[in-house]
Amino acid sequence: MSDFLSDRIKNMSTSATLAMAAKARELRNEGKDIIGLSLGEPDFNIPDFIKDAAKQAIDDNYSSYSPVDGYADLKQAISDKFRRDNNLNYALNQIVVSTGAKQSLANVAMVILNKGDEVILPAPYWVSYSDIVKLAEGVPVEVPTSIDSDFKITPDQLENAITLKTKMLWFSSPCNPSGSVYSQQELEDIADVLKKYPGILVVSDEIYEHINFREKHASIASIDGMYERTVTVNGVSKAFAMTGWRIGYIGGPEWLAKACTKFQGQITSGANAIAQRATIEALKAPVSKIQYMIDEFHHRRDLLLELLGSIKGFKLNIPEGAFYVFPDISWFFGKIIKDKTINNASDFALFLLEKAHVATVTGEAFGNPNCIRISYAASEKELREAVKRIKEVLS
Repeated sequence: MSDFLSDRIKNMSTSATLAMAAKARELRNEGKDIIGLSLGEPDFNIPDFIKDAAKQAIDDNYSSYSPVDGYADLKQAISDKFRRDNNLNYALNQIVVSTGAKQSLANVAMVILNKGDEVILPAPYWVSYSDIVKLAEGVPVEVPTSIDSDFKITPDQLENAITLKTKMLWFSSPCNPSGSVYSQQELEDIADVLKKYPGILVVSDEIYEHINFREKHASIASIDGMYERTVTVNGVSKAFAMTGWRIGYIGGPEWLAKACTKFQGQITSGANAIAQRATIEALKAPVSKIQYMIDEFHHRRDLLLELLGSIKGFKLNIPEGAFYVFPDISWFFGKIIKDKTINNASDFALFLLEKAHVATVTGEAFGNPNCIRISYAASEKELREAVKRIKEVLS
C-alpha cells in the first residue's frame, strides 16, 4: 500500500531530533538508563501565573473556534511585546498567531515560494528549515559555517550565495543548534548586502530571544530598510517552557500576514483557545519573571563547557544563547572505538547512545557533518553524569 504515498512524503526526511528521542525511548523500554540531551525542550515547569491564566480561560468558557489569525487582545499583547523588546511596530493586521512557530515558518514558505525558488540557509540551521522549504517546492541553499567563525555567516558568504533565483534568507538568532547570537553590527553588515537585492525576503527566527547570555537581543527587522522585507518569527515554547502549548506567531508586512491567514484558514484555522489566553499573560510579563530560567541555563552552559573541555577530541566554542553546545567532533572520524568505526557525526551520536547511553543529535541533520548537538536543558546532575559516561566510553 506504500505505492499510494505521495512523492512529497516519500522525499521528506524524518526529524532527526524526534528520531533520536524515539530511539532513546526504545532503549529505555528495554531497561536501559538513557540520559536524554537530544530534545530542544526546557526542563522547567510552566510559571504559575501562566497556568492560572489558562485555568481562568477554561472557567470563562473559551471553548469555541478562535479567529484564524489569533484573538485580537493576544495580537495586541504581541504587538506590545515587539515594541517593548524589539523596537518593532507591528499593527494587529501584521500579526498572525499559529500552532507553534514551526507552523508560522511553514505558512511563510507556502505563501512565498514557487517551484525552484532558492532559500539561503546558513548552516548549521534548525533541522526542519530544509524540509519545510522543499515541501513548498523551494530549493534550500546551504552556506556552510564553522566553529572557528562561531557558526555565523559572513557578508561575503551571503553575497556569494545569492543568485537570480534567491527568494529568501532564513536564519535563527540565538541559533538552534549552535547557540550563536548575531550582534547588532553583524546584522547590519548582513543587511547592507541584502539592500542590494530588494527581491529577497528575510525570515528571522527569534524563538530563543530571551535565552541570551551576551547582550541585548538584536532584530534585523529594526534595521533601516529591512522592516518591510522581514518576517519576525517568535513564540512562547522556549523562554516560557510552553513547548506543548503550541503557540507561535509572526510579525511582518500586512500583505504577507493576510496571505498566511488565508493559508492557515484552510489547514488548521485558529490556534488552541486556552493556550492563546495563557499566552497573553506570558507576553505581558517582564523578562524578570523568567530570569531564573535564563540564569540557570547560563550556569549549565558554563558547567557543560568545562566538563566537555576535559575530553580529548571535543573542539568547543562558547555559545552565547539558546541551550545547546555544538562541538566539532571530527577528530574522532576514522577511529575505531570499542570495535565501532566512527566515520561521521551520525556514527558518533549513535555510538554515544548505544555505549554511553547518552542521547545527542548528529550535526548532519542541521547541515554540519562535523558536529553533534548537545542540549543542556537537563539538570546539573544529569549533565555531570552524561559527560562522565561519554568520557569513560571514549577513554
